Amino acid sequence: MPQGELEAAMYTLYSMQRGGSSYKARLTLAQLGIPYRLIQIDILKGESHTPEFLAKNPNGQLPLLEVAPGRFLAESNAILWYIAGGTPLAPEDRIERAEALQWMFFEQHSLAPNLGAAYFWLTLVKGGRELQRHAFEGWMEVGHRALGVMEKHIALHDFFAADRYTIADIALYAYTHVAHLCDYDLAAFPAVRAWLARVAAEPGHVTMESKPATAVRRQMRQPSKLAKSGIRSD
Repeated sequence: MPQGELEAAMYTLYSMQRGGSSYKARLTLAQLGIPYRLIQIDILKGESHTPEFLAKNPNGQLPLLEVAPGRFLAESNAILWYIAGGTPLAPEDRIERAEALQWMFFEQHSLAPNLGAAYFWLTLVKGGRELQRHAFEGWMEVGHRALGVMEKHIALHDFFAADRYTIADIALYAYTHVAHLCDYDLAAFPAVRAWLARVAAEPGHVTMESKPATAVRRQMRQPSKLAKSGIRSD
């Protein structure tokens, strides 16, 4: 395929480098060896709430995948299913698919609002601990409870669904592997720590800091205030 056609056929991923949900999409693309164009968006500067970005995703969140010219897919776990469809990372068996969905719903309900929120405010936002001191205790309590649920399951299994590594593991890994950066003590969760090591040892694994060669830094116009960006980095 000529270079111009190849570039036109590539996915374009709008992503924040240190965002956990954006990392899910980048990790999946990397492990499947799928080339893509990366456009970095800084939500701390309001770049996901410009008129230009909101025309692509009215919800104003990351990641956002352009699957074809002018056709966009939002919500990180929906993006994972789209990217991984037809590969071993996305189970096709009815019960295995349901198991993966079970843990991906758990991630959105129990991990992202707690570990994800704590990570965002404590590590990415200057003065975030003080700004969110009223919410911190709740994030810690519910987040540790979620880690306990994961510990009980993963103590009996190598991975979370389908008896193999899937996008369910990728979804859960994104915020769990940085939990120690935002006051969560993983010492009490040895099975979770062992699982984190197994995920990091999977072929094609890339870290949150890794960037593909096609990364682009896009300066978005008319940045809005941080308050409009919400607490999610996805």
